[in-house]
Amino acid sequence: MDNRADIRDFLASRRARITPEQAGLLPGGGRRRVPGLRREEVAVLAGVSTDWYTRLEKGHIAGVSEDVLEAVARALQLDEAERTHLFNLARAASRPARAPQRRSRPQIQPPVQWMLDSMTGSAAFVANGRLDILATNALGWALHSPLFADPRRAANFARFQFLDPQAHDFYADWEAAANVTVALLRAEAGRRPHDAQLRELVGELSTVSADFRTRWAAHDVRIHHDGVKHFRHPVVGDLDLSYRTLELPAGDASDLRLTIYTAEPGSASEDGLKLLASWAATHGAPAPAAPATPTTDRG
Repeated sequence: MDNRADIRDFLASRRARITPEQAGLLPGGGRRRVPGLRREEVAVLAGVSTDWYTRLEKGHIAGVSEDVLEAVARALQLDEAERTHLFNLARAASRPARAPQRRSRPQIQPPVQWMLDSMTGSAAFVANGRLDILATNALGWALHSPLFADPRRAANFARFQFLDPQAHDFYADWEAAANVTVALLRAEAGRRPHDAQLRELVGELSTVSADFRTRWAAHDVRIHHDGVKHFRHPVVGDLDLSYRTLELPAGDASDLRLTIYTAEPGSASEDGLKLLASWAATHGAPAPAAPATPTTDRG
Protein backbone atom coordinates (compact mmCIF):
# COMPACT_ATOMS: atom_id res chain seq x y z
CA MET A 1 0.00 0.00 0.00
CA ASP A 2 1.43 3.37 -1.08
CA ASN A 3 1.36 5.73 1.91
CA ARG A 4 3.61 8.41 0.45
CA ALA A 5 0.84 11.01 0.51
CA ASP A 6 0.28 10.41 4.23
CA ILE A 7 4.00 10.73 4.92
CA ARG A 8 4.29 13.91 2.85
CA ASP A 9 1.29 15.60 4.43
CA PHE A 10 2.24 14.57 7.97
CA LEU A 11 5.82 15.85 7.74
CA ALA A 12 4.79 19.03 5.94
CA SER A 13 2.10 19.79 8.52
CA ARG A 14 4.56 19.31 11.40
CA ARG A 15 7.17 21.51 9.68
CA ALA A 16 4.63 24.27 9.08
CA ARG A 17 3.85 24.74 12.76
CA ILE A 18 7.44 25.46 13.92
CA THR A 19 8.97 28.94 13.56
CA PRO A 20 12.73 29.44 13.19
CA GLU A 21 12.74 31.04 16.64
CA GLN A 22 11.07 27.98 18.17
CA ALA A 23 13.68 25.80 16.51
CA GLY A 24 16.56 27.93 17.82
CA LEU A 25 17.42 29.34 14.39
CA LEU A 26 17.92 32.93 13.37
CA PRO A 27 15.07 34.10 11.12
CA GLY A 28 16.05 33.67 7.49
CA GLY A 29 16.17 36.59 5.12
CA GLY A 30 13.41 37.30 2.67
CA ARG A 31 9.70 36.71 2.77
CA ARG A 32 8.52 33.19 3.59
CA ARG A 33 6.00 31.72 1.20
CA VAL A 34 4.68 29.26 3.77
CA PRO A 35 4.51 29.30 7.57
CA GLY A 36 7.01 27.40 9.62
CA LEU A 37 10.41 25.99 8.79
CA ARG A 38 11.81 25.55 5.33
CA ARG A 39 12.93 22.10 4.23
CA GLU A 40 16.57 23.15 4.26
CA GLU A 41 16.19 24.30 7.87
CA VAL A 42 14.76 20.95 8.93
CA ALA A 43 17.64 19.27 7.10
CA VAL A 44 20.19 21.34 9.04
CA LEU A 45 18.49 20.56 12.34
CA ALA A 46 18.36 16.84 11.51
CA GLY A 47 21.93 16.69 10.23
CA VAL A 48 21.05 15.51 6.71
CA SER A 49 21.28 17.06 3.26
CA THR A 50 18.46 19.20 1.92
CA ASP A 51 18.04 16.87 -1.06
CA TRP A 52 17.77 13.89 1.28
CA TYR A 53 15.14 15.52 3.51
CA THR A 54 13.20 16.74 0.46
CA ARG A 55 13.07 13.19 -0.81
CA LEU A 56 11.94 11.98 2.62
CA GLU A 57 9.15 14.54 2.78
CA LYS A 58 7.96 13.40 -0.62
CA GLY A 59 7.22 10.05 0.97
CA HIS A 60 10.36 8.06 0.15
CA ILE A 61 10.80 6.74 3.68
CA ALA A 62 11.21 2.98 3.15
CA GLY A 63 14.56 1.75 4.45
CA VAL A 64 15.40 4.92 6.37
CA SER A 65 17.30 4.08 9.56
CA GLU A 66 15.81 4.57 13.01
CA ASP A 67 18.62 7.00 13.88
CA VAL A 68 17.69 9.26 10.99
CA LEU A 69 14.00 9.07 11.84
CA GLU A 70 14.84 10.01 15.43
CA ALA A 71 16.84 13.00 14.17
CA VAL A 72 13.92 14.15 12.01
CA ALA A 73 11.53 13.67 14.94
CA ARG A 74 13.73 15.87 17.13
CA ALA A 75 14.07 18.51 14.42
CA LEU A 76 10.31 18.69 14.01
CA GLN A 77 9.78 18.62 17.79
CA LEU A 78 7.41 15.65 17.55
CA ASP A 79 5.69 14.53 20.71
CA GLU A 80 5.47 10.85 21.68
CA ALA A 81 2.33 10.19 19.67
CA GLU A 82 3.71 11.92 16.57
CA ARG A 83 7.05 10.14 16.82
CA THR A 84 5.26 6.79 17.09
CA HIS A 85 3.13 7.71 14.08
CA LEU A 86 6.21 8.57 12.01
CA PHE A 87 7.77 5.21 12.80
CA ASN A 88 4.49 3.44 11.98
CA LEU A 89 4.37 5.19 8.60
CA ALA A 90 7.96 4.13 7.93
CA ARG A 91 7.22 0.50 8.81
CA ALA A 92 4.15 0.47 6.58
CA ALA A 93 6.16 1.90 3.67
CA SER A 94 8.77 -0.85 4.06
CA ARG A 95 6.28 -3.72 3.88
CA PRO A 96 5.31 -5.42 0.63
CA ALA A 97 2.21 -3.98 -0.99
CA ARG A 98 -1.00 -5.78 -0.09
CA ALA A 99 -4.68 -5.22 -0.61
CA PRO A 100 -6.81 -3.90 2.28
CA GLN A 101 -8.17 -6.75 4.37
CA ARG A 102 -11.37 -7.05 6.36
CA ARG A 103 -10.96 -8.05 9.98
CA SER A 104 -13.60 -10.02 11.81
CA ARG A 105 -14.93 -8.81 15.14
CA PRO A 106 -12.38 -9.71 17.85
CA GLN A 107 -13.34 -12.09 20.60
CA ILE A 108 -14.09 -10.64 24.02
CA GLN A 109 -12.92 -13.24 26.51
CA PRO A 110 -15.38 -14.04 29.34
CA PRO A 111 -12.92 -12.83 32.05
CA VAL A 112 -12.88 -9.41 30.39
CA GLN A 113 -16.67 -9.18 30.60
CA TRP A 114 -16.54 -10.41 34.22
CA MET A 115 -14.06 -7.63 34.99
CA LEU A 116 -16.33 -5.05 33.37
CA ASP A 117 -19.37 -6.26 35.28
CA SER A 118 -17.49 -6.11 38.58
CA MET A 119 -17.00 -2.35 38.17
CA THR A 120 -20.33 -1.18 39.56
CA GLY A 121 -19.29 2.37 40.46
CA SER A 122 -17.51 3.21 37.21
CA ALA A 123 -18.60 3.32 33.58
CA ALA A 124 -16.35 0.97 31.61
CA PHE A 125 -16.19 -0.34 28.07
CA VAL A 126 -13.86 -2.10 25.64
CA ALA A 127 -13.28 -0.64 22.17
CA ASN A 128 -11.03 -1.41 19.23
CA GLY A 129 -8.79 0.98 17.32
CA ARG A 130 -11.65 1.97 15.00
CA LEU A 131 -13.54 3.12 18.12
CA ASP A 132 -16.24 0.46 17.89
CA ILE A 133 -17.64 -0.35 21.34
CA LEU A 134 -17.31 -4.12 21.72
CA ALA A 135 -18.31 -4.67 25.36
CA THR A 136 -19.52 -2.60 28.31
CA ASN A 137 -20.67 -2.88 31.87
CA ALA A 138 -24.18 -1.69 32.77
CA LEU A 139 -23.03 1.81 33.69
CA GLY A 140 -20.88 2.07 30.56
CA TRP A 141 -23.93 1.25 28.46
CA ALA A 142 -26.06 3.74 30.37
CA LEU A 143 -23.47 6.53 30.02
CA HIS A 144 -23.23 5.98 26.27
CA SER A 145 -26.87 5.04 25.71
CA PRO A 146 -27.28 7.58 22.84
CA LEU A 147 -24.64 5.63 20.87
CA PHE A 148 -26.74 2.46 21.11
CA ALA A 149 -29.94 4.07 19.83
CA ASP A 150 -29.64 2.40 16.41
CA PRO A 151 -29.57 -1.40 16.91
CA ARG A 152 -28.86 -1.98 13.22
CA ARG A 153 -25.19 -1.07 13.51
CA ALA A 154 -22.42 -1.32 16.09
CA ALA A 155 -21.90 1.66 18.38
CA ASN A 156 -18.98 3.72 17.10
CA PHE A 157 -17.71 6.95 18.64
CA ALA A 158 -16.67 8.56 15.36
CA ARG A 159 -19.97 7.90 13.58
CA PHE A 160 -21.90 9.21 16.57
CA GLN A 161 -19.81 12.37 16.94
CA PHE A 162 -19.89 13.36 13.28
CA LEU A 163 -23.15 11.91 11.96
CA ASP A 164 -25.60 12.13 14.87
CA PRO A 165 -26.95 15.60 15.81
CA GLN A 166 -27.34 14.41 19.41
CA ALA A 167 -23.55 14.45 19.81
CA HIS A 168 -23.37 18.24 20.02
CA ASP A 169 -25.62 18.14 23.07
CA PHE A 170 -24.09 14.99 24.57
CA TYR A 171 -20.53 16.36 24.64
CA ALA A 172 -20.31 19.67 26.49
CA ASP A 173 -17.08 20.41 24.57
CA TRP A 174 -17.86 18.80 21.24
CA GLU A 175 -14.89 20.41 19.49
CA ALA A 176 -12.36 18.90 21.92
CA ALA A 177 -14.04 15.48 21.85
CA ALA A 178 -14.10 15.50 18.05
CA ASN A 179 -10.41 16.45 17.88
CA VAL A 180 -9.45 13.52 20.12
CA THR A 181 -11.57 11.08 18.13
CA VAL A 182 -10.02 12.00 14.78
CA ALA A 183 -6.50 12.01 16.23
CA LEU A 184 -7.05 8.49 17.58
CA LEU A 185 -8.34 7.31 14.17
CA ARG A 186 -5.40 8.94 12.37
CA ALA A 187 -2.95 7.15 14.68
CA GLU A 188 -4.80 3.86 14.08
CA ALA A 189 -4.54 4.40 10.32
CA GLY A 190 -0.77 4.67 10.72
CA ARG A 191 -0.66 1.44 12.72
CA ARG A 192 -3.03 -0.49 10.46
CA PRO A 193 -2.91 0.90 6.92
CA HIS A 194 -4.48 -2.28 5.50
CA ASP A 195 -7.60 -2.25 7.70
CA ALA A 196 -10.43 -2.20 5.15
CA GLN A 197 -13.13 -1.33 7.70
CA LEU A 198 -11.10 1.62 8.95
CA ARG A 199 -10.66 2.92 5.42
CA GLU A 200 -14.40 2.53 4.82
CA LEU A 201 -15.17 4.42 8.04
CA VAL A 202 -12.82 7.26 7.13
CA GLY A 203 -14.26 7.38 3.61
CA GLU A 204 -17.82 7.48 4.93
CA LEU A 205 -17.11 10.26 7.41
CA SER A 206 -15.03 12.25 4.91
CA THR A 207 -17.85 12.12 2.38
CA VAL A 208 -20.60 13.20 4.77
CA SER A 209 -18.92 15.48 7.33
CA ALA A 210 -16.95 18.63 6.57
CA ASP A 211 -15.99 18.79 10.26
CA PHE A 212 -14.37 15.38 9.96
CA ARG A 213 -12.61 16.23 6.68
CA THR A 214 -11.04 19.34 8.20
CA ARG A 215 -9.71 17.46 11.20
CA TRP A 216 -8.50 14.49 9.15
CA ALA A 217 -6.51 16.81 6.89
CA ALA A 218 -4.71 18.26 9.93
CA HIS A 219 -2.86 14.93 10.48
CA ASP A 220 -2.98 15.27 14.26
CA VAL A 221 -2.44 12.02 16.15
CA ARG A 222 -2.97 10.78 19.69
CA ILE A 223 -2.10 7.52 21.41
CA HIS A 224 -2.65 8.20 25.11
CA HIS A 225 -6.31 8.60 25.89
CA ASP A 226 -6.88 10.01 29.35
CA GLY A 227 -8.16 13.18 30.93
CA VAL A 228 -11.49 14.71 31.92
CA LYS A 229 -14.61 14.74 29.77
CA HIS A 230 -17.80 16.70 30.27
CA PHE A 231 -21.13 15.15 29.32
CA ARG A 232 -24.67 16.49 29.12
CA HIS A 233 -26.47 13.20 29.58
CA PRO A 234 -30.11 13.16 28.41
CA VAL A 235 -31.18 11.33 31.60
CA VAL A 236 -29.08 12.75 34.46
CA GLY A 237 -27.72 16.01 33.09
CA ASP A 238 -24.16 17.31 33.48
CA LEU A 239 -21.37 14.86 34.34
CA ASP A 240 -17.68 15.70 34.74
CA LEU A 241 -15.79 12.40 34.58
CA SER A 242 -12.12 11.42 34.65
CA TYR A 243 -11.17 8.68 32.25
CA ARG A 244 -8.19 6.51 31.48
CA THR A 245 -7.67 4.02 28.65
CA LEU A 246 -5.55 0.89 29.09
CA GLU A 247 -4.33 -1.57 26.49
CA LEU A 248 -5.71 -5.07 26.93
CA PRO A 249 -3.31 -7.95 26.23
CA ALA A 250 -4.55 -9.72 23.12
CA GLY A 251 -2.85 -12.68 21.52
CA ASP A 252 -4.63 -11.95 18.26
CA ALA A 253 -3.22 -8.40 18.13
CA SER A 254 -6.68 -6.89 18.10
CA ASP A 255 -5.58 -3.72 19.90
CA LEU A 256 -8.43 -3.81 22.38
CA ARG A 257 -8.59 -0.97 24.88
CA LEU A 258 -10.37 -0.73 28.20
CA THR A 259 -11.66 2.73 29.15
CA ILE A 260 -12.90 3.53 32.63
CA TYR A 261 -14.82 6.67 33.61
CA THR A 262 -14.97 7.69 37.26
CA ALA A 263 -16.34 10.64 39.19
CA GLU A 264 -14.68 12.56 41.99
CA PRO A 265 -15.89 11.15 45.34
CA GLY A 266 -18.51 13.34 46.94
CA SER A 267 -19.13 15.35 43.78
CA ALA A 268 -22.37 16.07 41.99
CA SER A 269 -21.08 13.90 39.14
CA GLU A 270 -20.75 10.93 41.51
CA ASP A 271 -24.39 11.45 42.49
CA GLY A 272 -25.22 11.60 38.79
CA LEU A 273 -23.46 8.30 38.12
CA LYS A 274 -25.35 6.66 40.97
CA LEU A 275 -28.62 7.94 39.55
CA LEU A 276 -27.58 6.69 36.12
CA ALA A 277 -26.83 3.26 37.60
CA SER A 278 -30.36 3.14 39.02
CA TRP A 279 -31.76 4.14 35.64
CA ALA A 280 -29.72 1.39 33.94
CA ALA A 281 -31.04 -1.19 36.43
CA THR A 282 -34.64 -0.31 35.63
CA HIS A 283 -34.18 -0.05 31.88
CA GLY A 284 -31.98 -3.11 31.52
CA ALA A 285 -28.66 -2.85 29.72
CA PRO A 286 -28.48 -5.33 26.83
CA ALA A 287 -26.64 -8.59 27.43
CA PRO A 288 -23.11 -8.75 26.01
CA ALA A 289 -22.87 -10.02 22.45
CA ALA A 290 -21.76 -13.61 22.00
CA PRO A 291 -18.01 -13.90 21.34
CA ALA A 292 -17.11 -13.85 17.68
CA THR A 293 -14.41 -15.80 15.92
CA PRO A 294 -11.03 -14.17 16.62
CA THR A 295 -9.50 -12.25 13.76
CA THR A 296 -6.49 -13.69 11.99
CA ASP A 297 -5.50 -10.47 10.21
CA ARG A 298 -2.64 -8.62 11.89
CA GLY A 299 -2.57 -5.84 9.31
